[in-house]
Amino acid sequence: MEDNKRHYGAQDIQVLEGLEPVRKRPGMYIGSTGTKGFHHLVYEVVDNSIDEALAGVCDTINVIIYKDGSVSIEDNGSGIPVEIHPQTGKSTLETVLTILHAGGKFNNGAYKVSGGLHGVGVSVVNALSEKLIATVKREGKIYQQTFSEGKPISELENIGKTNQTGTKIHFWPDEKIFDKGLFFEWEVLELRFREMAFLNHVVTITLEDHRIDKKETFHYEGGIKSFVEYINRKKTPIHSKVIFFEETKDGVNVQVALQYNDGYSETVLTFANNIHTIEGGYHLIGFRSALTRSINDYARKFNLIKEKEQNLMGEDVREGLAAVISVKLPNPQFEGQTKGKLGNSEIQGIVQSVFNDNFSSFLEENPNVAKEIILKSLKAARAREAAKKARQTIRSSNMLENTSLPGKLADCTSSDINETEIYLVEGDSAGGSAKSGRDRNFQAILPLRGKIMNVEKSRLDKILGYEEIRSMITAFGTGIGEDFNLNTLRYGKIIIMTDADVDGAHIRTLLLTFFYRYMRPLIDAGHVYIAQPPLFHIVKNKKDYYAYGDDELEDLLQKIGRTNYNVSRYKGLGEMDAEQLWETTMDPERRILLKVHVEEDITSDETFTVLMGDKVEPRRQFIEENAKYAENIDA
Repeated sequence: MEDNKRHYGAQDIQVLEGLEPVRKRPGMYIGSTGTKGFHHLVYEVVDNSIDEALAGVCDTINVIIYKDGSVSIEDNGSGIPVEIHPQTGKSTLETVLTILHAGGKFNNGAYKVSGGLHGVGVSVVNALSEKLIATVKREGKIYQQTFSEGKPISELENIGKTNQTGTKIHFWPDEKIFDKGLFFEWEVLELRFREMAFLNHVVTITLEDHRIDKKETFHYEGGIKSFVEYINRKKTPIHSKVIFFEETKDGVNVQVALQYNDGYSETVLTFANNIHTIEGGYHLIGFRSALTRSINDYARKFNLIKEKEQNLMGEDVREGLAAVISVKLPNPQFEGQTKGKLGNSEIQGIVQSVFNDNFSSFLEENPNVAKEIILKSLKAARAREAAKKARQTIRSSNMLENTSLPGKLADCTSSDINETEIYLVEGDSAGGSAKSGRDRNFQAILPLRGKIMNVEKSRLDKILGYEEIRSMITAFGTGIGEDFNLNTLRYGKIIIMTDADVDGAHIRTLLLTFFYRYMRPLIDAGHVYIAQPPLFHIVKNKKDYYAYGDDELEDLLQKIGRTNYNVSRYKGLGEMDAEQLWETTMDPERRILLKVHVEEDITSDETFTVLMGDKVEPRRQFIEENAKYAENIDA
């Protein structure tokens, strides 16, 4: 042990000063150094501008993406103060940009309501930027200061006169910090700014992208009512007008907008001080309990639920619901800097009280709408009971021990979820090749006959009556609906393997719709994949080559030479023998798998509604808009 003496003393303790902790551990402050953290830089600055709007001193925010990959955010708010700060002896601007916990949000006087309460936002952006230029218009003058990696590289300068006020932050993200190849995506920012404009109807947000010469302005007088209309715009509402309430109670402003549609899924978005609380929190709990209670109370009062019948459950009253809940409160407690969940327990009671009082009155005053909502909820309840019986049938039948398993599952020998995978294969012929070519130790094969049903148009009770779907549920081992348990999953990878043609694409979309609507945790936990079989088989000098797209084919022909070769295009997986299928699509060493993930709830939900719903026109529009992105799809 003498040779392994540990030298551990004062000299081994590192003290990180200023913004060094941010550069050392950026993920602690912005969530990640991937695309989410990258875009979070913009949100942090824009959130500050929105806080100015909440304080009543800002109504315009302009965001510009430049060709060099930098971004500027400019508002017409008060402008960050520039006078010498009494505690730091530096200008207030420099203090705010270089000291981690410095900002106007700690003093309850300047900002009664704010999203950025940690005091780390703009200083974190500064720390993670190769360069940042701050420009302030205030008290008739224009001030400017430049920073690099969080440190000032120029003094605060007075560069001109103005009769305007506001702040402009222009920054270049540090390539040394973030993952390679990242860039600001128009679609991601557009979604966020549209959301912000809905939540703050007094604000006009402009997004301009010099890279693609595109500009869009977001402003919605209707606020969150317009937001709900936007969510439902490609669905069919069961009542024409959005239901909206706003009330301030105990210093908390509560806004709720909701509208039911004829679909079977719910879209409920929650916000606290304009921050999208993706994981919900106490405002969501309060809303849900009040919604269930008020609908049951009304239904009992008017005998729409009979005396001996059970109350409606939460999932019944939320079927087909589109809602936005926005609360504004003085001292929000978010879980983590990325603010995914609202932790103020007092908000539950406030939202509960406000919504219950207002919604109960609405139902009394609008009996026709109330009846439509309750009839829909009762249908959902009956479907839930039928689905429960169907799930019990699946559980009790113990299909995995049944040698005549519908779907002809060819299981693997391993039970280690870290290596097991199941291929969902289109058709018996491809299924036969896959069974012969696979590695039986860890690869299971489940051939699917024909196209599975479109779950977008059916409730769970109908879905569970479909043999192919029951086979999948049983094979996965997780159960479904309220029985779903990710811990009992039998395969670490669920791989969709279909032909590279229109029918294959349709089957793939049907399967993805099923996973998204009824087995979403599988996607969120990263268990769902799409196999990429090759499109071309090239033979030259008795040697086989494969190409997965037109560009790859061109590159390959360039490499091997364009003489004495033969190219064939695969129309389907069934054209490959077992060896070819293993070599190209199933061998972990050589195959290409795409992991399925969900970006944003609104966008994803809408995409499935458009593609798989009943309305033809939105689907046609979607196809026209996105046809340019489609590749290698045979007619």
